[in-house]
Amino acid sequence: MAISHKTPGFSKVIVVGAGPAGLLLSILLAKQGIPVTILEMGDKLDENPRATHYGPPAMHELNRAGVGDDVRAKGFIPGVVCWRKMDGTVLAGIDGSVMDGDPDRMVCLPLNKLGAVLYEHVTKQPTAKILFKHKVTGIGQDDDKAWVDVQSPDGESRIEADYIVGCDGANSQIRRSLFGDSNFPGRTWDEQIVATNTYYDFTKYGYEDANFIIHPEHWHMASRISNDGLWRVSYGELPGLSREELLARQPMKFKTMLPGNPEPSDYKLASISPYKIHQRLAERMRVGRFLLAADAAHLCNPFGGLGLTGGIVDVGGLYDCLIGIYDNVAAPDILDIYSDVRRKLYTCIVDPLSSENIRRLFAQDPEKALETDEFLKLCQRTATDADFSREFQAGINALKYDFTKHYNNSTGAKDAAVVGKEFTSPALVAAVGVTD
Repeated sequence: MAISHKTPGFSKVIVVGAGPAGLLLSILLAKQGIPVTILEMGDKLDENPRATHYGPPAMHELNRAGVGDDVRAKGFIPGVVCWRKMDGTVLAGIDGSVMDGDPDRMVCLPLNKLGAVLYEHVTKQPTAKILFKHKVTGIGQDDDKAWVDVQSPDGESRIEADYIVGCDGANSQIRRSLFGDSNFPGRTWDEQIVATNTYYDFTKYGYEDANFIIHPEHWHMASRISNDGLWRVSYGELPGLSREELLARQPMKFKTMLPGNPEPSDYKLASISPYKIHQRLAERMRVGRFLLAADAAHLCNPFGGLGLTGGIVDVGGLYDCLIGIYDNVAAPDILDIYSDVRRKLYTCIVDPLSSENIRRLFAQDPEKALETDEFLKLCQRTATDADFSREFQAGINALKYDFTKHYNNSTGAKDAAVVGKEFTSPALVAAVGVTD
């Protein structure tokens, strides 16, 4: 979409954080010839597998960046997702095969492997550079520029740019510098999550690619995340336990809740990570020349994959806004629209839908779920109505927004006040089958 121009609207962007969001934004910008410097406080990319599934809106952005083919080649396309009782009885499911042929169909690839793909692509861009071991310690801005103070092996320095984007995760230094260390509005769930990567043969018990088990105590998710037999098993636990207590209870939990009631010798635990879950949204995603995207701006529980997919869609929208400014077809006010729209999409879709996704697992009687859960009733309908199934699964595309319609429009944030009318109702969005 590059437009020929003699005087670009700005000259440089700094991206803080070399996670997938920061790397993806840098690829998109650098492919348009924009100089981008990525600052990463670590000495290498994060190797934690973490999130795994990329819904259609996320795949749209990965395809647009030219990395979708690599993601598909290294990952796999998941098939059926279902909801079960703990005895294995299937209550309802959705067959992803009806989306065959859609270039944006969901793909599964552990996040560390996505990071490696993105890193390879960004290093091929002559206008992009990554600086590891560069920790942001302070920020500032004026009418002409923004800057970050950085601590690196070479000492302290100040790096300037026209815009600085915080893609530095849930503990974002950029967000904390803008709003305060403890200012991240929202809440923390009482429920405790334990996420594991486990080698276990679920297929011999008839499990699909993704399985959500409804139970008041032993609710969990088991989802295939690779082609070599690795599964993500995430389960709820008692609140208030120490990490050591949670780890000690893991064998009992697996024996109780997994099909076949396995002993530790029956599976291989590749990783285990207890963590708390949050629903949080920054006050703004733009403060002057500073911008926020992905986990630096908002958090949600992992059931449904809305945090990962929503964060990648942030990046695509922010890219459209920045390239519009760079090509002199959009006023800087478009960044206020970015902030308002992405925050509204979190409030209208991501927060309520992700909250519904997790409550579905523990806050209802599995014996009555098909009578009382309207979502599961819709899932049942997809089994006999292929057209409805395609429409249902495409509902997650409500997370996307076309910022290019604000090009050559300097009316600013007031336009964003009406965009909520365009959003699809959360009840119609099929953000299912995955976890972050």
